[in-house]
Amino acid sequence: MAQSSQAIIFFAVALFLALFEIAHCTDPHFYVEGRVYCDTCRIQFVTKASTYIPGAKVRLECKNREGGHLTYRIEGETDKTGTYSLPVDGDHEEEVCEVILVKSPDPECNEPFTGGFGGKSARVSLTSNNGIASAARLANPLGFMKKQALPECPDILKELGLLPTALE
Repeated sequence: MAQSSQAIIFFAVALFLALFEIAHCTDPHFYVEGRVYCDTCRIQFVTKASTYIPGAKVRLECKNREGGHLTYRIEGETDKTGTYSLPVDGDHEEEVCEVILVKSPDPECNEPFTGGFGGKSARVSLTSNNGIASAARLANPLGFMKKQALPECPDILKELGLLPTALE
């Protein structure tokens, strides 16, 4: 009796592992999450005065490393908290993938960042071969600048130790 119980448990475990392996062999499915913010101090990074933009449009693009040909593209929009979640099918290990800002619905905060500093796009790794167990891929925050900096921005910058002493 004990041997037959052990055999049944052994086969049940083996069946479970086989089914798990079959499920694991299907194409990966990821989702890319991030937030879009309004840079209220016009300094191209998030501060305590930054706000998040509902209804901002973003686009995920993946391109071949060799030649830069577009292989995957999907657009999305932020929710009421300024957060987006873009579904992605398949593994994109041999591609460069990034989330790109498309449009801000806020006419007072729709200026794209300038210069080489980040904020216009965020690279994400969309492969199962990178040590990340979760299907979620988190992108860095993306932002638009407000047309005019808020009056409290010099105090915020001073608090961060970023205001030059000549301007204090």
